[in-house]
Amino acid sequence: MAIRYTLWLDPDNVAQHRAVEADLEHYFMERFADYPHIRLFGADPYDYDAPFNRLYDVLMARAAEYCERTWCYVASPEQLNRCFFRAVGRSNKFVRDQPNGDTHQSGS
Repeated sequence: MAIRYTLWLDPDNVAQHRAVEADLEHYFMERFADYPHIRLFGADPYDYDAPFNRLYDVLMARAAEYCERTWCYVASPEQLNRCFFRAVGRSNKFVRDQPNGDTHQSGS
């Protein structure tokens, strides 16, 4: 298997890696805007048919294609994953279930 990830082929080009990662994070944020609110992990976080998990798979593939088409850059799976979850953390599109199912959090 040939190495093809740009980060691995040119690790010293830090400015390019940072620019691509910033753009990928922005790319994910824009894609999230296309969806209604998405519930993070229901009763089973390993339910691969859950909306969040399906969204993850689709957006990772699209982001990899976008990156190659726009930047002529092959992002590593780790870069894509990190940028995706940074965008999830910044987005207001994701709703987190309460661990006990209670919609009201107790201060005590």
